[in-house]
Amino acid sequence: MADIPGDGKVRVDWLPAVANMASVTLAEIAAGIRASQWMTADGLVGFRPDTADVATSGIESTFDTAVNGRRSFSGTLLRFKKQSGSDIIYGTLLPDVTGFVVLRRSLAASVPHTSGQPIQVYHVMCGETAWMDPEPNTVERFEIPLKMQNPPVLRAVVA
Repeated sequence: MADIPGDGKVRVDWLPAVANMASVTLAEIAAGIRASQWMTADGLVGFRPDTADVATSGIESTFDTAVNGRRSFSGTLLRFKKQSGSDIIYGTLLPDVTGFVVLRRSLAASVPHTSGQPIQVYHVMCGETAWMDPEPNTVERFEIPLKMQNPPVLRAVVA
């Protein structure tokens, strides 16, 4: 098996509605926005689950043991480059708006979605837009914090 370089192979779509998070239709994807075309190179933040430990050791134990507890995501956000004129992302991902982030890896971002492709689906609510501090030699940037509304489906497919 060969390694898969990650450059240019992450696609992020914002969908307003999804009926079945495990199997997203091509029509649902077509109704969305390909958000990754305006994201910064480091713009996908916090899409890594954390699994809490539930201690199972007893009072007489001499070794700490544990099982899996709750899973969570923290610091989840999308970071974008501000666009001139009518900025679709800036005008769509407003505070309290709910929708779905569909994340696809390992294929060129420009490749259209097709049936059977593996995807990850996150049902989220947008927080307040946060402008990044200005700094030299960079474009204007802003972040949209995201709050998980339901457990994500990390092994979903395009229907």
